[in-house]
Amino acid sequence: MSDGKFEKVTRSEKTLYGPRKLILCGFAAGLQAKFLKVLEFAGLLDLDVVWAADNRAADRVGRLLELPANTGTGTDSALPRAIIVAGISENDLHILMNTCRASGMQPPLWAVLTPASEKWTLGQLLSELEAERIALQPKK
Repeated sequence: MSDGKFEKVTRSEKTLYGPRKLILCGFAAGLQAKFLKVLEFAGLLDLDVVWAADNRAADRVGRLLELPANTGTGTDSALPRAIIVAGISENDLHILMNTCRASGMQPPLWAVLTPASEKWTLGQLLSELEAERIALQPKK
């Protein structure tokens, strides 16, 4: 999204908005090392991560990206499972998404940081992502 409009991520070396970092939500402490293995398989182990615990829902997404790498390591998160991506190439995003799918992990909500979303609270972003997932699910 940019200026509130959805933009499809293509396959290119174009760098996504923001600092090179992931915000990870909804991972129990015991699963964090497993996700780091996913990053290793994707060739992205050098990517900084912030583990967002439940007490971070009211924090602005941009503020979370300012936290030091590995903040929240070892802390459980009952937030919805989500991966918020910033500062990597579009190609790296596709590699990460494919690696996550191939790993068999619980499907996360995905978001790419935008100038608008960095001003939202994490809770607002997660609510929007959940609503989007429901709207895009096939009708049963």
